Amino acid sequence: MSLDLVVVGLGYVGLPLAQEACRVSLAVAGLDLSARVVDGLNDGRSHVGDLSDEDVSRMLGAGFRATTDPAVIAEAHTVVICVPTPLSADGGPDLSAVRSAVATVAAHLRPGMLVILESTTYPGTTEEEVLPLLQAGGLRVGEDFYLAFSPERVDPGNTEFGIRNTPKVVGGVDEASTTVAAAFYGKFVDSVVTARGSREAEMAKLLENTYRHINIALVNEMAQFCRELDIDLWDVIRCASTKPFGFQAFYPGPGVGGHCIPIDPNYLSYQVRAKLGYPFRFVELAQEINNSMPAYVVQRVQELLNEDSKPLRGAEVLLLGVTYKADIADQRQSPAEPLARQLLSRGARVSYHDPYVPVWQPGDEVLTRVADLDAALAGADLVVLLQTHGSYTPADIADKSRRILDTRGTLAGAGVERL
Repeated sequence: MSLDLVVVGLGYVGLPLAQEACRVSLAVAGLDLSARVVDGLNDGRSHVGDLSDEDVSRMLGAGFRATTDPAVIAEAHTVVICVPTPLSADGGPDLSAVRSAVATVAAHLRPGMLVILESTTYPGTTEEEVLPLLQAGGLRVGEDFYLAFSPERVDPGNTEFGIRNTPKVVGGVDEASTTVAAAFYGKFVDSVVTARGSREAEMAKLLENTYRHINIALVNEMAQFCRELDIDLWDVIRCASTKPFGFQAFYPGPGVGGHCIPIDPNYLSYQVRAKLGYPFRFVELAQEINNSMPAYVVQRVQELLNEDSKPLRGAEVLLLGVTYKADIADQRQSPAEPLARQLLSRGARVSYHDPYVPVWQPGDEVLTRVADLDAALAGADLVVLLQTHGSYTPADIADKSRRILDTRGTLAGAGVERL
């Protein structure tokens, strides 16, 4: 074996992992199905927002190479699988990419190899789905090879916490696998936390995001009835946040987006229903509330236009920030998309601005970013602030707009209405 690590799947999880391993001089290769991704990386071009072209060039200088050839797995001491697990049509996790990746690893499995799954999934996947495929060739876990699960904790756009300084949870299918996997991550992660087993490590990831999902739903529902009660929820949260214990602030918004919160809790809800036969009521209610927020924003848009004696049909509505998170280009599960589709279906003339998204297609129509933001602000019947990108100056937006619906609670002024 001539490689310390092969990362299978070079997306927003796999590529930063490979980068951190390169920084400590491990011999690293990356395997991906996309020839475009592989060719770009080998030419020094990054396709992941958190890594620059310079970062990729430094990785190449450290010996990193990307390939579409699965034979590279046979050279590795450790293989980490970082492929996507989207939701399937029935609401459960789609494990097709995981099964395919594991089958590829199994075809090149060698004695002494460590295999780690980082793809988010339901508890039991590592033992029930991955392990049988790897042992089908005759090698035994804990004796001939090692198998563990370690949940990814990548937070796109976070400049404070990355792979190295975010504690890494690791759970093996047996004690030997936990020990070997913890030692591997300890080479480039400051703190490694060992779980009792792979199921506990899988569940830890789902608990983290279910906790956020439910608390966001709580404040989203509070935002709706606090308005009816003439209570400023933003001020309520500010006051509650002064308590030095027992409270963590969550904030309302137009919905939830990204690769984790809208999806991961469904893995757990699906597993509870499939295995135990009853619902995980907290998750399902939170999903219902958070999924309803784009429609609630549209309702608020219509009410504000009515105050100006304008119908929604034909109104010029400008959306500011259509990514799911501030200061990144990622649009996965962004609530801006269903919001825009609903506005368009009601006849609104929708335009948008986002410094990270030059072209956007929320529905059948492809929208081009407005060229002159100041003119667009002044010309819109209503501006909806969806994302607080750092390039936006709150005072300028408030001053240059006739009326604004602020879904993030950052603006102030006579024409500003907060969610």
